[in-house]
Formats: sequence, C-alpha cells, structure tokens
Amino acid sequence: MRILFATVLAVVCSAAAAQMRTIPQEAQVGTIRYLEGMQVELDGEPRPLAPGVQVRDVDNRLVLPASLLDREREPVRYLLDGVGSVYRVWMLSAPEKEALPQPPSPFPR
Repeated sequence: MRILFATVLAVVCSAAAAQMRTIPQEAQVGTIRYLEGMQVELDGEPRPLAPGVQVRDVDNRLVLPASLLDREREPVRYLLDGVGSVYRVWMLSAPEKEALPQPPSPFPR
C-alpha cells in the first residue's frame, strides 16, 4: 500500500512541477518560424540558432527546433546570445499568452 501511495504521490508531484516554470524576465516576446537546419525567422528577420539551443514546449519539455514548424506566427519568449543567435525559446501556453503585455493601440483615446 505504501508503494502505491508513493507512486501516486510521485506522479502528482512531477505533473505539478512540470506546470511551474520560470521564464527569465529578460526574455523577449516575438514570433518565430522555423526555416531549415539551424535557421529561424524571428519577428520577420532570419536568425541563426546557437549551438546547444534549447526549445521548450508548453509543458516545459525540451524539443527539437523543428518543433517550431507547427508554431508559425505564434508568440514565444526567447533569449539571444552575445552574437545574436537564438539560444533559448519557450513556446507559450494559453495562460502565458494571455499574460503577455498588450501592444499599444494605434488609436489614441
């Protein structure tokens, strides 16, 4: 019985931990599209992917950069390295997208 309880507790805790993730405050918001190889389009501009790039899906799992192929024009958070290559990308869940700051309105009030 204790083994069953420990197993259930471990599964519940791991699921809860996967839902909590920290995206650095300095991560920028943009749209990204996978082009080919180690190239992406970031906010309409081609950018290289850094060696060792990490792309995280909405469940915070590491995925291949080609996973961005399905995410055309959806907002992501990203970090660039010192030479301008993309080295961290976080695909955003629905609540994270809703929490993004709204762009300024083109019509003044």
